[in-house]
Amino acid sequence: MTNFAIRPARPEDAEQLSVLAQRSKAHWGYDEEFLSAFRSELTIRAESVVPRRTQVAVGGKDLGGTDAESGLTQGAEPEERILGFATLEGEAPAGELGMLFVDPDVIGQGVGTGLFKHISSLATQLGFHRLTIASDPFAEPFYLAQGAVRIGAVPSGSIPGRSLPLLALAL
Repeated sequence: MTNFAIRPARPEDAEQLSVLAQRSKAHWGYDEEFLSAFRSELTIRAESVVPRRTQVAVGGKDLGGTDAESGLTQGAEPEERILGFATLEGEAPAGELGMLFVDPDVIGQGVGTGLFKHISSLATQLGFHRLTIASDPFAEPFYLAQGAVRIGAVPSGSIPGRSLPLLALAL
């Protein structure tokens, strides 16, 4: 389990988040032509960080004590390395997990689960009752393991003729 803390993203994180999203997408073995079709969709603009309720998982040196179950660190901010991020989009009662990306170096180490639980908790606090997720096919098993259910499919916004699993999570 990787130790990390979760904090709201700042506009100055946008470039790092864009690079991380593209690296994370590439982890699944997509070729360069396929990835270039996603580049615009995976670019985070500084002015959209706050409205999208972007949250980042950060890790680094001197994390101190952590919650053994979640891996989350409480208290002082660590020397930051962004390990992943997620966005909560829309307005209550139904919203969308717009993005959730984890650095390939820490996939499978609890960062994605921590971000997913954090976004779900934030959504509940804000009055959301349901989140939808247009998932990459490779990420669908992760979301199903988190309690989401498949409710259909949606067309890809980047690749004509491609459809994505559409999932929902009741909060």
